[in-house]
Amino acid sequence: MEASNYYPHELEEYIRRHTTPEDDVLYELNRHTHLTEYHPRMLCGQMQGKFLELLCKMANPSRVLEIGTFTGYSAICIARGLSEHGHLHTIEINDEITQQTLDFFSKAGVGHRITLHVGDALDIVPALDEVFDMVFIDGDKREYPQYLYCSLPKLRAGGFLVADNVLWGGKVIDPKADDQYTLAVRQFNDQVAQNEDLEKVLVPLRDGLIIARKVR
Repeated sequence: MEASNYYPHELEEYIRRHTTPEDDVLYELNRHTHLTEYHPRMLCGQMQGKFLELLCKMANPSRVLEIGTFTGYSAICIARGLSEHGHLHTIEINDEITQQTLDFFSKAGVGHRITLHVGDALDIVPALDEVFDMVFIDGDKREYPQYLYCSLPKLRAGGFLVADNVLWGGKVIDPKADDQYTLAVRQFNDQVAQNEDLEKVLVPLRDGLIIARKVR
């Protein structure tokens, strides 16, 4: 796979060599995404995928919500980290890629652990009759503040919130960056930082991950 551009190439390769490698299904999905999708960097990739899998194995969530499926790489990794009876609800707004995503879920042997919802997460999340142990936000960056607003009530006390791309290529600290994507990510980060019901850390993994625990 090509370098992600989040790190110098040599460092990227070093990290890759010291991370559990992709299996054949994830490698195929990674390759397929780079060949067919206009924005393949939206795929989380080996390092972050393994991080999500291990996080699930440590936290042992029974119910997980993912906002932003894309081609399904992160969903597969999350599902592989779940216990036998764990389940993932993942939401994707682009209905043109959902069939190939379902095909890869089946190839990975995790289709029975995943429910794929197609549509706008802002409509779907409030309608879900579930309480989640973990929420992973990786959808439209412009909607991050709204995703937080609608998903926090669905997250149980003691549950974990994870959000991707919270450094947004470094634009979050660029005073000249005032596009709607950057402004929304900044707003989301500030909302999480100021929320006293969340204990949180921002980790500089790839494009930045916020990991927060809902304390009450």
